[in-house]
Amino acid sequence: MTIPPFSRRGFLQTTAAASLVSALPAAQAATANLPASTVPVDNTPLHWLEGTPARFEGSTLGVPWPRGQLKLPAGKAPEFRLANQPVQSWPLAYWPDGSLKWTAHAVAGGVPEGALKLERGAPAAGKVSVRQEGGQVTVAAGDLVWTVPTQGPVLIAEAARSGRVTLKNLKLVALRQDGADPELDGKVARQSFSSKVNTVTVEQQGPVRAVLKLDGTHSGNGRDWLPFSVRLYFYAGSESVRIVHSFVWDGDPAKDFIAGLGVTAQVPMTNATQDRHVRFSGEGVGVWGEAVRPVTGLRRDPGQAYKDAQVAGLALPPLSGMDKRVSDRLQWIPEWNDFSLSQANADGFTIAKRTQAGQAWIASNGGSRSKGLVYAGGASGGVALGLKDFWQRAPVRLDVRGAATELADVTAWLYSPSAPAMDMRSYRSPGDMDTHEKQIEGLNITYEDYEPGWDTSVGVARTSELQVWVLGSTPSHQVFSDMAEQVAHPARLVLSPQRIHAAGVFGDWDPASTGSPARKLIEDRLSLQLDQYLKEVEQHRWYGFWNYGDVMHAYDVDRHMWRYDIGGYAWDNSELSTDMWLWYSYLRTGRADVFRLAEAMTRHTGEVDVYHLGEFKGFGTRHGVQHWSDSSKQPRISNAAYRRFYFYLTADERCGDLIRELLDSDADIAKVDISRKLARNAAPPETSNLPGVGFGTTWGSWIAAWLTEWERTGDTRWRTKVVNGMQSIGDLPRRWFAGGAPYDAKTGKFAGPGDTISISHLNGVFGVIEMSSELLTLVDVPAYRKAWLEYCRYYNSPKSEIVGLLGKDPGGRSLGDTGSRMTAYAAFQERDRALALRAWREFFASRALRGGGAVRRVGGVDVIRPLVEQPSISTNDSAQWGLAGIQNLALIGDALDEAAKTAGLVG
Repeated sequence: MTIPPFSRRGFLQTTAAASLVSALPAAQAATANLPASTVPVDNTPLHWLEGTPARFEGSTLGVPWPRGQLKLPAGKAPEFRLANQPVQSWPLAYWPDGSLKWTAHAVAGGVPEGALKLERGAPAAGKVSVRQEGGQVTVAAGDLVWTVPTQGPVLIAEAARSGRVTLKNLKLVALRQDGADPELDGKVARQSFSSKVNTVTVEQQGPVRAVLKLDGTHSGNGRDWLPFSVRLYFYAGSESVRIVHSFVWDGDPAKDFIAGLGVTAQVPMTNATQDRHVRFSGEGVGVWGEAVRPVTGLRRDPGQAYKDAQVAGLALPPLSGMDKRVSDRLQWIPEWNDFSLSQANADGFTIAKRTQAGQAWIASNGGSRSKGLVYAGGASGGVALGLKDFWQRAPVRLDVRGAATELADVTAWLYSPSAPAMDMRSYRSPGDMDTHEKQIEGLNITYEDYEPGWDTSVGVARTSELQVWVLGSTPSHQVFSDMAEQVAHPARLVLSPQRIHAAGVFGDWDPASTGSPARKLIEDRLSLQLDQYLKEVEQHRWYGFWNYGDVMHAYDVDRHMWRYDIGGYAWDNSELSTDMWLWYSYLRTGRADVFRLAEAMTRHTGEVDVYHLGEFKGFGTRHGVQHWSDSSKQPRISNAAYRRFYFYLTADERCGDLIRELLDSDADIAKVDISRKLARNAAPPETSNLPGVGFGTTWGSWIAAWLTEWERTGDTRWRTKVVNGMQSIGDLPRRWFAGGAPYDAKTGKFAGPGDTISISHLNGVFGVIEMSSELLTLVDVPAYRKAWLEYCRYYNSPKSEIVGLLGKDPGGRSLGDTGSRMTAYAAFQERDRALALRAWREFFASRALRGGGAVRRVGGVDVIRPLVEQPSISTNDSAQWGLAGIQNLALIGDALDEAAKTAGLVG
């Protein structure tokens, strides 16, 4: 029978091309599913993620390049320009041949004029410089000068604008409470702590972007705790500094309750109180703005010019022109000293003010969701401080204190002192599950792997992003609203899916396309599932300081609720590769809403679901009621493969830190028993003094960190570790069908005998499929390539075929629809059209394309609020089916129409 050729996105169309690929080393043959063309080095179009912004404070993006296309002499930085906008560029990652794989580009503040094209050539000059001397670092950016001490209690000692000191003593603050809030009566005590900077590292020195990294602890009351790492980002053309604030929780959950966590700064107030102003961002584009001493709404009218000036935030005209019935009585108008915007939850905020401490607060107004920006200052200048993801992270608060004094304090509370103190204790009582037998029974009914002491929160972290403006005058309501939008949705320049795809990065995917009825069917279903999760975040209020960015694991259709209170069915914690599903979905669609959801998830899962210190450092926690409550600590959750997307797309240093933290986590695998209890009971006795490690669930979760470090630094030690693991798997008698083997962390090699058979659906669902596809384009390990292709072909094969290979059907081969992407990979690599059609049949066996994604509206007394429900929804299924669809379309897309017609899915 004649097998029609596939197109370049599927099988190669010409015998000449096929001959070329067959002549390549195995590692390069695996790239045949990637574009063969180059991309224009001198013309890389960019666009705004969410439309042209009203203002732009500067940002950084990553740009990928095809292998071999962009090479630079050793030690030379790449040069690019963007219209007349200053740009600073540097290498981010390299291909094995030494050519640039990713470059990073910092673009100066100010909305660029002209075409948004990144081109080779000398950029416009930036105006950021760094000087280190006398125990401080001075950063100059235009007419702003920032002074950063290298040690001590403050992060920024002062910031001057055109010579006027406008900000002083920016520091971190924390409040500790010695017990949980009393339910009815009783008392607790609070202690205050502030930052103690131990080291300052200059990571970049301009000319467009300067980056300082400050490390230290929160200190006070004879104690140092809550270690922090803060980065300060200074951009040319910007009036602000971006702050990325990360801290690790290292308290005693039984005794230490965080009652407040914030960033505060002082603002010199030199204008008359009627010329001092406070601004808060309100709902949408709305602004709340008032003067410290108002002249509007009085019994006597001062004159329209005075009222207009005060509302606009301008200095009042000379008082000599004011109605004397007002000017002679200004001292009797109250001076409002303190102001607060408190966002108690995702659904509401209130604004209040008072004349001084010890006096009553007066309610002003309220609303639903603030964008999280506050300003305090006067006609001569002031400070605006904003917190990203403000209402999403509630409870949060913005404060101004001392606005009527010579030195005001402006504070963004990342966790509000108005809220109940943060409770980091376990939700379970240890006595409930104090024996192994009870724990097994609990696992069998709630799917929770619980064990006292393994549910600790100590070591989890959280990263927040803030923006601080030093302004020469009080901003108008419109300008302030535009600033608030930048806090809530920082403007980003991005690449199109087609341009990213053309570079051949991130393995097997292609830009979304609805070019045929069958393809449209799958694309529509992929979009439907993304849309549903965006709805679920809002419908079920997946918000809060520790929660925002995660999604739930399983749905309870009887309660019309996700199973937030049922053991292993609650928070998802990256199971099964949810992060990866969202990032591939963004890559292929360019959707801004998907980017923001994936970004929030990356910020969450890499910090909250992973331990950064203590006995579990480098491990993540399996899905549970709290993000740390399950006793199964797994590398598959801390998996660097889930962070690489954001790191490379944005050059985010904190994300790079998190990946680098994991480099040696395999050395601790013998210290932490990562296996589940039922698996432990069934496991055969150890025959080696080396710990047993699963290929997909564990080793496959380590290799992304090693690969990324090799790409970033060129250090071949990490390449060797990757290759040693690949080669040793290929050398085992049962190869991938061994499932796992004793592992030596010193060498990265697996040891024998490897002659037993162990198959689990979990071995392919934590990124190893995607990472193997990438690795086989970068390193030439024929034994691993053979082993991986064998596993991909036979995992979903008919029983007769697996028996013919292994001598028996060992079972364990579930999730056939999501495993179809392994079949597709083998079909593409081996040019087997029959196998490609089999892969589509496996994929179509899912309910997803046959009504499984149907939604319905639920309202009335059955739910807390009306919602759009997908009764069959499952995060495991959504993530894995989505990844399978994406990869199948990329690998065997040209067999889709035939397969879909045969299956009766299209006419």
